[in-house]
Amino acid sequence: MTQVRILIADDHPIFRDGLKRLLESEHDLKVIGEACDGIEAVNFVRKLRPEILLLDLAMPHRAGLEALRDISADNFPVRVILLTAAAEKEQIVEALQLGARGVVLKDSATQILLKSIRAVMQGEYWVGRESVSNLVQYLRSLVDSSSTASRGRRYGLTPRELEIISAVVAGYANKEVAEHFKISEDTVKHHMSNIFDKVGVSTGLELALFAVNQSLPFKPLV
Repeated sequence: MTQVRILIADDHPIFRDGLKRLLESEHDLKVIGEACDGIEAVNFVRKLRPEILLLDLAMPHRAGLEALRDISADNFPVRVILLTAAAEKEQIVEALQLGARGVVLKDSATQILLKSIRAVMQGEYWVGRESVSNLVQYLRSLVDSSSTASRGRRYGLTPRELEIISAVVAGYANKEVAEHFKISEDTVKHHMSNIFDKVGVSTGLELALFAVNQSLPFKPLV
């Protein structure tokens, strides 16, 4: 059976050793390296190409979120699960926007971590103690729109562009957006390009996460 290749990044040697022993007691998991700070974690991802990176949020020299930002910029196909003693709502949102596939509390039961690794390997997201199949819907419930300072900010978006964003958040593909609004698919692509430029994203998922996090004044489709 093919084993999942895992890199552990944590600054506490005892924790790393215990985690390695735990993971390697599972026949389908293999620890291929250990990093003791954020800089080493990024370097090891580049060198070892793990499938899963278990990344401590509070890392010396380069914090977990900053290391995650570097890894995302490099576009490596590694799935990152953040390990943390405690995480603020804003940190969870930022981590998922930066490309993390999971956030697991360090005081979670052993089986929670193992389940999170397997869920992430199957293409799902994991936050806390549960799998998240619809990331955008999860973030929408996580973000308290009533307290978001930027609520209502339009970023120069036109009414039509806000309608397009509504469709993207609802999970529509470009062809479905075109059919819904009775416009051509090329027109949808043109709108999407303009939207990406205005809000500084490059994919539909990033746009959906941005829209939810910033509480853009879109009207979710029924």
